[in-house]
Amino acid sequence: QVQVVESGGGSVQTGGSLRLSCAASGTISGFYVMTWYRQTPGQERELVTSISKFGNANHGNGWKDRFAISMDDAKHTIHLQMNNLQPEDTAVYLCRFSGAGDDHWGQGIQVTVSS
Repeated sequence: QVQVVESGGGSVQTGGSLRLSCAASGTISGFYVMTWYRQTPGQERELVTSISKFGNANHGNGWKDRFAISMDDAKHTIHLQMNNLQPEDTAVYLCRFSGAGDDHWGQGIQVTVSS
């Protein structure tokens, strides 16, 4: 079984930065991909970015050029650095671990950007 835990969310003012982390633990072997989504009330879940254990990233509609994604394969952890945050970045950010033909989700973490 794999557990997924997000951290690093919170409340910031416009222009601030946050670094979200997503750590997977448990029985992990072979190839895997970790993905960030975000969701706001009444909206569909939106893909931000995904990154493989080898560090290859693919960005979705939720990606911004002021974001950066990195992978620490040894710790099965990814980091989403979000800079110059804007009110429209306010959302619940969710992390998904995909490996060995299965998906595991974290609980989600709130990011709130106030103007």
